[in-house]
Amino acid sequence: MNTQPLLVDGDWRLPLELIGAFRAENPTTGEPIGPAYPLCGAADVEAALRAAVAVADELAATPAERIADFLEAYAAAIEADAEALVELAHMETALPKHPRLAAVELPRATNQLRLAAKAVRSHAWTQPVIDTAAGIRAHRAPLSKPVLVFGPNNFPFAFNAIAGSDFASAIAARNPVIAKAHPSHPATSERLARSAFAALKQSGLPAATVQMLYHFDYTVGARLAGDARLGAIGFTGSRAGGLALKAAADAAGIPAYVELSSVNPVFLLPGALAERGTALAQEFFASCTMGSGQFCTNPGVVIVPHGDAGDAFVAEATAHFAAAAPGVLFSRGVLDHLQQGVATLRDAGAALLAGGKAGDPGYRYAPTLLSVDAEQFLREPSRLQTEAFGPVSLLVRVRDVSQMADVARAFEGNLTGTLYSAHDGADDVAWTTVAQALRPRVGRLIGNRMPTGVAVSPAMNHGGPYPSTGHPGFTAVGMPAAITRFTALHCYDNVPEHELPAELRDNNPGGVARLVDGVWRTDDLGPKEA
Repeated sequence: MNTQPLLVDGDWRLPLELIGAFRAENPTTGEPIGPAYPLCGAADVEAALRAAVAVADELAATPAERIADFLEAYAAAIEADAEALVELAHMETALPKHPRLAAVELPRATNQLRLAAKAVRSHAWTQPVIDTAAGIRAHRAPLSKPVLVFGPNNFPFAFNAIAGSDFASAIAARNPVIAKAHPSHPATSERLARSAFAALKQSGLPAATVQMLYHFDYTVGARLAGDARLGAIGFTGSRAGGLALKAAADAAGIPAYVELSSVNPVFLLPGALAERGTALAQEFFASCTMGSGQFCTNPGVVIVPHGDAGDAFVAEATAHFAAAAPGVLFSRGVLDHLQQGVATLRDAGAALLAGGKAGDPGYRYAPTLLSVDAEQFLREPSRLQTEAFGPVSLLVRVRDVSQMADVARAFEGNLTGTLYSAHDGADDVAWTTVAQALRPRVGRLIGNRMPTGVAVSPAMNHGGPYPSTGHPGFTAVGMPAAITRFTALHCYDNVPEHELPAELRDNNPGGVARLVDGVWRTDDLGPKEA
């Protein structure tokens, strides 16, 4: 069987062990498109892992300028190939070319690469700390091991295993990357990988710095995730898949940074509803159905007070959902899981207000709105927080602000939590009550804005308590914080000056920001007192 080649150890080659093959599908029709791609076996995974291990030390010692040069050259190559990339991604995902792919996501991907390069040049991710009295110095350093990156289906550029934030972060920390492409967009990933490899050769980095495999089965993936030669794993995808990989990694002591699932609760405080309920219904509908609801920050649960204003909001939102055409989903698998999620919500007591049906042709599902009283939600909090990945949301009707806080305390960990309040301050007390309950349960607390946007900012937290991610201490977006996931903390105790890494020495010609005796400084350290 003829398949597209893998990128392994500096060579585009056919698989050593071809287990099977697959093709991308056009989600709007359900029909296969493009060439066949290999489902590879253990021999190819082992070859990629050995090659990455062999260059890990060399890459860790590579000057920062060459790493930054690669990231910037890669960003430029993506921009130069933007038209072809956008066309491929559109065919494989059905995401709109304009503005989503061409004007939003592709620029976000190149911006991430350039922000990673900036962090590399400034050494910001190394976070140097110097204690002059104790003679101890520390910084973050490369893992000197490969990082395995799994890309999701919903961001073919900005989270692609070969181009997204996890990739950029791991490379910025000078670790080789083995990218596991998502089978929903293999041609897009292949084209990105070819640009990455060209930039790699241009910058003179080791050939096995960047490698890509398209797909392998669960057994091979679990074995790789649990291989002690790995330094870390970055994963965005389903809870079941992420937890299986994390279990294998945990058994081998490998850090696994997994983004799993989130329903991103939105609380509509009473004053906000009374002030602008009609506008909020439109804003909610637009957010829930954007990209057919296939965002990890989709507003999956909205908490709405009983009463005239709340009833009017529900009626307005229901009308929007009922009138909308079915949205195109990424794949048959997404459709199947979405239908299972809606069935779970209904079995747990949620009433269907609009939608709830698949459509034709291809993989489509009608925008769907469900509702449940707070009392039932509090009786079945686990099942009624089932993520329905698609244009689906659950309304939870509460009697007052106190019950809103009870509902907030019942939530599992989420990426985001949103509160809408009145502009005149009428909700200030309610905000405090609900926010105190919600804050420990979300990574990002949002005010008066739907959660679907994730800005690429150094202050962004795209993470949160379990089960939104594996643990609450990391972000998958925002440099330099995202880079620190793929680092080791190296401490130097009484080590001679000339043996220290450059950013820990007394002289600081690059002006790196360093925490010296509790104070951030960029200057040279003076001579030690006798």
